Amino acid sequence: MTLAEAAARADELAKGGNERELADLRREWADELDFAARSADYRERAAAYRAIGQFRFRQKTDLLRRGLDDESPACRGSALLSLELLSRDAPREINAVRPLLHTLANADDNPAVRRLAVIALRNGSPQRDTVVLLQGIAEEESLERDLRETAAKVAAGLEKKARAR
Repeated sequence: MTLAEAAARADELAKGGNERELADLRREWADELDFAARSADYRERAAAYRAIGQFRFRQKTDLLRRGLDDESPACRGSALLSLELLSRDAPREINAVRPLLHTLANADDNPAVRRLAVIALRNGSPQRDTVVLLQGIAEEESLERDLRETAAKVAAGLEKKARAR
């Protein structure tokens, strides 16, 4: 079984609420995941960063932080997907890397990475600086329409969340 296959299995277990088997799978694959995240091959690193979320491996969020800084857009995107998945229940993971997410959303060279950073910010606390940044992205006519629309939706959602507090 490959890391990607094990991660897909872990995702199924997590969705099914089978915590014991998921914990066993995490233990079995933890070292392989660490090794892959440090690989020279960006494809292996991207698979590892994606697997962190699929395994629901909250103990590996430091590796995700490394993935957000990776030179490869595929790795940054995979790390963002995992970060978004891990932050659906609580904003802790997003809030811990908020400045880096702001940088990715505002200035990454890859439009897909920028959009994923915006989507991840949706799960964070509704801080004013994030809302202002997203509104600025939404109003920037030189950016892709999809990115602008996503930023506008996330900003509106965060404003709604802030009012509900």
